[in-house]
Amino acid sequence: MTTDRDLHAHLIGQQGSRADLNTPVLVLDVEVLDRNISAMAALIAAKGIALRPHAKTHKSVDIALRQIAAGAVGVCCAKIGEAEALNEGGVKGILITSPVAAPRAIQRLAALAGEAEGLMAVIDHPDVAARIDAALGAANARLDVIIDIDPGIARTGVASAEAAVALAKVISASPNLEYRGVQFYCGSQQHIESYADRRAAIVERTAYLQSVIAALADAGFAPAIVTGSGTGTHRIDLDLAVFTELQAGSYVFMDKQYLDCDLTGDDGEPPFEVSLCVDARVVSANHDGLVTIDAGYKSLSTDGGVAVVQRGAPETAFFAFMGDEHAALFAPGIGAQLAPGDPVSLTVPHCDPTVNLYDSYHLVQDDTLTDIWPVSARGRAR
Repeated sequence: MTTDRDLHAHLIGQQGSRADLNTPVLVLDVEVLDRNISAMAALIAAKGIALRPHAKTHKSVDIALRQIAAGAVGVCCAKIGEAEALNEGGVKGILITSPVAAPRAIQRLAALAGEAEGLMAVIDHPDVAARIDAALGAANARLDVIIDIDPGIARTGVASAEAAVALAKVISASPNLEYRGVQFYCGSQQHIESYADRRAAIVERTAYLQSVIAALADAGFAPAIVTGSGTGTHRIDLDLAVFTELQAGSYVFMDKQYLDCDLTGDDGEPPFEVSLCVDARVVSANHDGLVTIDAGYKSLSTDGGVAVVQRGAPETAFFAFMGDEHAALFAPGIGAQLAPGDPVSLTVPHCDPTVNLYDSYHLVQDDTLTDIWPVSARGRAR
């Protein structure tokens, strides 16, 4: 099978070689990436709390190590498979943010606990806590655990303060588990476009979180770690000063969903830059008002709206999916402006699932391909 390195390794270091990449291709501006990493690290450090960015966004050993080198205490992973892949690459301080409940997955978690430095995992049910404790005992391992608290979307997490206290008691009585704190991730609030509306929603949810923390403290289980937040609410959560660490992830790339949000409350420029795009190419230009490009459903996520033109075509061109392999760009006269083979760069609708469609990042600097990084945990959804 022809790999991305087979196709493109000879282009590394050749000036202007981005134009010669086979498309569609995932492109990452490494200078912008590093600026984003530095900007978030400095912002969090100034508040005296920790950053544990979510690696479900990038699924990359290379990016995770860059984040840790910039000051992050570790990273988050959504699934055990992501954690295994990043641990294999030398990433330490991993928090698995989704409950691990399947029997085989629990066995893998116990094995990983015996080798991964600083591993933590969330738990939201006493029965699962008992199963994990037993598996750890069989593997002669221990695990630090975080109680996941439902922020109101009924996806994962204990559903009340009473349930949190009951679970803390089970964990504290388990010889192979160590209670470390709580997780509270308000996922549905991250993309509220209005800063004022988003802040109001988070203030209300944070009050609930504080009530759970108070109940745990009254029962003797004050959490040392309070982890959560995201790119959409990081400024608000820093102001509210309840979290001890933030899990923001998409800030490294930025996508259309977050570009549509006022992240700072001043309606100014976004605090982070777009570092990620999908480069595509015109494959058909037989109509005055549209051209067809080679990036369709298989190349871009579909859950965050549509892609937008970053360069190579009129910025006002409207993107529309035209099937698995293709999309159209609509604009007056675009069929005469662009010809088959012309490159077009697209800002992606939602970065996390888009990244999962690709094997590699193609790093560029000043339109020159500088390296190719694997998407280390691509497809590791179990």
